[in-house]
Amino acid sequence: MTQRLALVTGGAGGIGTAICRQLAADGRRIVTTCVDPQAEGIEAWIEMMRGEGIEADWVKCDVSDHDACVAMADEVRERFGNVDILVNVAGVTSDGFLHKMSAGAWDKVIDINLSGVFNVTHQFVAGMRDQGFGRVVNISSVNGQTGQFGQTNYSAAKAGMHGFTMALAKEGAAKGVTANTVSPGYVKTSMTDAMPEKVRDAIVAQIPAGDMGRPEDIARAVGFLTADGSGYINGANLPVNGALFCSF
Repeated sequence: MTQRLALVTGGAGGIGTAICRQLAADGRRIVTTCVDPQAEGIEAWIEMMRGEGIEADWVKCDVSDHDACVAMADEVRERFGNVDILVNVAGVTSDGFLHKMSAGAWDKVIDINLSGVFNVTHQFVAGMRDQGFGRVVNISSVNGQTGQFGQTNYSAAKAGMHGFTMALAKEGAAKGVTANTVSPGYVKTSMTDAMPEKVRDAIVAQIPAGDMGRPEDIARAVGFLTADGSGYINGANLPVNGALFCSF
């Protein structure tokens, strides 16, 4: 059986790395994107992954730039072949109350977190349809479901991501292409580790599970949704939040 190719945008981050490890354990070949190879230490990351026995590579791409995504997709197909699995992880925050938020802060978060999902997925969905198999997973957030103070831009982008997912699921279902969302709650990463201890404690106090999640919790959800046998799970939003937010 041909080894399926998984493209993970922003795969060198905390959650992205766990997803790459999970997909590799599932027998996938891994390619990730980065914007600034030097600043992101991508070569060291590749060396680390290969040291773990994971077949991984990278391509340069700013997901907010559609033309860059076209060029990236051409490079991926030329170097690695058709993408079977796409996980849209790349994202940023630029928080602030709406009455103080600059247009630049709004645009940056929407352009990367939401338009980036279109820009990247747009390059590969036709190929998935043609080959009769595809798995798209978009990493959203519990704050896209509930809203959050100071995050009108981020909450809007993450909510919009699932609207995109549901529509794409309907379009691809008859062609063997699934699209699903994973919505993490608070996860232990370098970002949350950098929070003041009092802030972290206040967050954890709200989580029924009694602690933040781990990147591996998100990765397991992605592995489940991208499995060859998960073709009838389509258009779903899978929350991974320790019961912080529960809904139908």
